[in-house]
Amino acid sequence: MGNGTEKKCVMVVDTGLPVGLAVNAAAVLAVTLGRRIESIVGPDIADASGGLHIGLVDIPIPVLRADTEVLGGVRSRAVATDGLLVVGFTDVAQTSKTYEDYTERTAASAPEDLRYLGVALYGDKKLVNKLTGSLPLLR
Repeated sequence: MGNGTEKKCVMVVDTGLPVGLAVNAAAVLAVTLGRRIESIVGPDIADASGGLHIGLVDIPIPVLRADTEVLGGVRSRAVATDGLLVVGFTDVAQTSKTYEDYTERTAASAPEDLRYLGVALYGDKKLVNKLTGSLPLLR
């Protein structure tokens, strides 16, 4: 994805989720982003005593909020936009007990029946802003 443009990453979480489920959705999205975009994590660093601190994400990741309908629309427009990495977290994912269950239930679901609880976008800053610029922060 590196074409010299400034990159941006955001997460959008369903405003209807209780705090624990919203944090879970953001955590799952973050792990997936870290796996897919190796360059998003900075190098390990040492403190003044030489103690090692594992590298953290080196760009801000604002967590925004939207209702289910808006969130689904953001995801739909994002997957139709070239050059964006789009990670979606559905109600099926959140309610599945195993990855096998998640896989089977998702395979049996029509796309319009999947309810998105969270979406992460990574790519060109202008594209990400166009899709999420009007959304408020999750507070």
